[in-house]
Amino acid sequence: MATLDPIAEFREDHRKVRDGILDLTDALGRRDIARAKEILMELNNLVGPHFRYEEESLYPALRTFLGEYVDQLLNEHNNVIETAKACLNLLSKESLTEQEAEDARKAAMSLLVHVSNCDGLAILSERFSQSDLEELGRKYEEARKQGVPLLEWADTIRGK
Repeated sequence: MATLDPIAEFREDHRKVRDGILDLTDALGRRDIARAKEILMELNNLVGPHFRYEEESLYPALRTFLGEYVDQLLNEHNNVIETAKACLNLLSKESLTEQEAEDARKAAMSLLVHVSNCDGLAILSERFSQSDLEELGRKYEEARKQGVPLLEWADTIRGK
């Protein structure tokens, strides 16, 4: 078996993203720009390899079970990427108005829906053969090894 269990790692990534989003919304609520930007960069680094694994390996494999629903997951990724870009742009300011902070907080909270929906894919992944899981584990390891952050991956590698 691969050294990496793709199902366990997938779920653990979702826990980290969940916690990061909640921490980000807390920092935004306090208008702590420095902390919010730090959390956003942590999420950017974590989510880049995760999304790459999903889009290049897991989602194609899950089409067997989900068919066109995979396209909805890809659209959700588009939304996550656009939200992250908008949040990063907002956090480049020296200060945020109360309304800007609240809008950013709400946008970040909306991403929890994707985290929750996506984590449910783990139960379908349990139906893959052992050899398929080993291959997925290798691909997950490779995405992590390359370590391309989300926004860099989205702008330079994704869809090419």
